Amino acid sequence: MRRREFLTLPRQTVGGLLLYTLAGEPFRISAQQNETVRVPLRFFTEAEARAISAACERIFPSDASGPGATEAAVVIYIDRQLAGPYGRDKYRYTKSPFVESYPEHGYQAKENPRDIYRQGIRDLGDGFASLTAEGQIERLTAIEKSRFFQMLRTHTIEGMFADPMHGGNAGLIGWQLIGYPGPQMNYRAEIDKHYGTPFRPKPASLEKISGRKPVAWEDEKD
Repeated sequence: MRRREFLTLPRQTVGGLLLYTLAGEPFRISAQQNETVRVPLRFFTEAEARAISAACERIFPSDASGPGATEAAVVIYIDRQLAGPYGRDKYRYTKSPFVESYPEHGYQAKENPRDIYRQGIRDLGDGFASLTAEGQIERLTAIEKSRFFQMLRTHTIEGMFADPMHGGNAGLIGWQLIGYPGPQMNYRAEIDKHYGTPFRPKPASLEKISGRKPVAWEDEKD
């Protein structure tokens, strides 16, 4: 068993409540500037997590419209998925032969998601997280046709908008960004309350709505 590693992040960059002014300009309520949080990693080393976090930020950056992958803790979502059954290809047929096939047959190669990420991080090169944004974009552009980049882009989007029980979408930032209210079961109680006014319910996670802590699929016991 390898030594447990942590990713130390400024608390104000992870989660927080995203609000909008009357002019539609976003602002976020965050913790004090000097506070940090140590997030335990299940799969990545700290150096790997920083590289992936920087790459995700280039794919889904913070801008004038709102926060991006760093604030949503997308790297934690990816770390959890790779540490779980998905990362080791539990549900994919992985016996040989490994051959090129039709796209509709899906991925047919030998490497599992963990292998693909580890090779992808090597392809990004040393010091990726410390490069300028332009330097990072240049390296990502060089591998944008690779299986790793395609997977990373998909996982970045998933980490932005999945239920926070999976590790990303910290503080429901992704759902606040797009106005998604969460997995509401119904709106029957709201039908007669909003005549003539917009109905914009606050986002709520599955745990909040159901009143119990759900078990994420990556945490289920084999």
